[in-house]
Amino acid sequence: MQEEMTLGSQYATPKPRVHRKSLICEILLVNSRLISAECVTNEKYKWEPSKEASTMTDYSVSPAGEKFAVPQADRYAAEFERVESLVEAARSEGKEIVVVMGVGFVGAVMAAIVADTIDQETGKSGKFVIGCQRPSVRSYWKIPLLNRGVSPVKAEDPEVEPMIARCVLDKKTLIGTYNSDCLKLADCVVVDVQCDYTKKDLGNMRTGKVEMAALEATIKTIGEKVPPNCLTLIETTVAPGTTEFVAWPVMKRAFAKRGVETEPLLAHSFERVMPGRHYVSSIRDFWRVCSGCNARARQRVEKFLREVLNTEQFPLTVMDRPIESETTKIVENSFRATILAFLDEWSVFAERNGVDLIKVINAIKVRPTHSNIIFPGPGIGGYCLPKDGGLGYWAYRHILGFDDDIFKMTTAAIDINDTRSLRVATLARDALRNMGRQVAGSTILLCGASYRQDVGDTRYSGSEVIVRKLTEMGAEMRVHDPYLEHWYELEAQDTYPAPGHSLSRFFRNQAGLADIRVQSDLAGALAGARAIILAVPHAPYLELDPGKIVEWAGRPLAVIDCFGILDDDKIRSYFELGCEVNGLGRGHTQRIKEEVRRA
Repeated sequence: MQEEMTLGSQYATPKPRVHRKSLICEILLVNSRLISAECVTNEKYKWEPSKEASTMTDYSVSPAGEKFAVPQADRYAAEFERVESLVEAARSEGKEIVVVMGVGFVGAVMAAIVADTIDQETGKSGKFVIGCQRPSVRSYWKIPLLNRGVSPVKAEDPEVEPMIARCVLDKKTLIGTYNSDCLKLADCVVVDVQCDYTKKDLGNMRTGKVEMAALEATIKTIGEKVPPNCLTLIETTVAPGTTEFVAWPVMKRAFAKRGVETEPLLAHSFERVMPGRHYVSSIRDFWRVCSGCNARARQRVEKFLREVLNTEQFPLTVMDRPIESETTKIVENSFRATILAFLDEWSVFAERNGVDLIKVINAIKVRPTHSNIIFPGPGIGGYCLPKDGGLGYWAYRHILGFDDDIFKMTTAAIDINDTRSLRVATLARDALRNMGRQVAGSTILLCGASYRQDVGDTRYSGSEVIVRKLTEMGAEMRVHDPYLEHWYELEAQDTYPAPGHSLSRFFRNQAGLADIRVQSDLAGALAGARAIILAVPHAPYLELDPGKIVEWAGRPLAVIDCFGILDDDKIRSYFELGCEVNGLGRGHTQRIKEEVRRA
């Protein structure tokens, strides 16, 4: 789940905190030039300073608004001397030198986990870790923050910030740098650079493509600089075949150009990161799959992972080839996405035939063989499930060279999940019509911007599509979420996640969404609303009283339940208060409505 972003929330206590994202510094740039240090040459992802960059001053701005001057070319030599002196001191203490390329969502915490490692024989710190980040206007700010002992990612897990502070300030086993020459000092390099899948059309992932440029540029830089005996471990979720057929040849060519006769030691081991309260544990205390491009790389990666992860309780699975490790991640997430998409058609069935799909699922889950069946909600969201099947589809054609079409279910699942939330707009339209109202001109409150309950993470959230579709239909949208202060996909839609990549391109009438701010006062957000959409089962929403909702709104309103949040008693209460209720998979609401009318 590699992503240059940050999260901000408290999991246990629903207090609003800033949902910080590393890419957002692009949005917050103050008087920044259109041409930045990261794009002054055609080699957009190059890790070296450009001559042109040295003639200008650009600033990288943290999510908190602090400005940092992007390093000029004349600072690189002194920065390398600083890093080199710290590495020499660490080597004198017997520490292994580990460079983590990319200190975003996964890399920053992985770097801290490695830096926190204790050598079982000596009882002392066994690793010295260098977190390396390109000095672009988007993300350079992470390096000065990291060197202060401040986490560049803000997560719900209370272990993240103390662990990073401990490793930087107390143990002194973790530093940050922007100078990729640190690779020359490495015994091991961990690659956590994102590999995205860009969709050209909403609901048709076949027209998309894998964004390989950043990863390829990083691998090229590694091949040009690392010592011959250095292990390179790709943790990024990649298209199957990337490690063996893209990265390894790149490194081999770089080694050959340097006159290095040995094969690069290249391995793959994907993360299974989950945002939330147990973020660190999902990296350190979880099952891993790994493999290497040759026997020596396989031995090295197995040794490294056993030293830094809890493999006694969560054993490693060692595969024969990296393509098997890569495929494991893609199939794992595609399986989950397909199950969720499968339930979409039964959700429609339930809505049209008086069936409560929530009760159906709960009845099925008592059978042990089906205990993992879950309700899909308004889209699946998160960084992995909406895209990972696309990596496999794309790799089959563009890396592995096949021209037939074997992918039916995997591609259909992604398309279904991407567009499921559009039906929420339809349900809201129908509920408002039943009350003699229209979407156009109605104030509608969306409760829950994140993709997952009790987490402040808006990546590929189905809620975003809901807001955009209803806005297209003329609604006046408001947003409430107890775990967020900013929804940057809306506020900075011209530039976030990158220029031209916003979902706004799939809808009309989107300009006004840049003015939306996430509200923390639910009562105030509801005032005058014609409809409320319960999009995410955040803990505070599970206890909402229908009477209070109507009181705060000042009138009966349309209530749309996207995630089985309302039980039958609350649905009945809303009808008794004069409201309309619709919901994904909640076809039985009409029956309750008729019971109330007959009473």
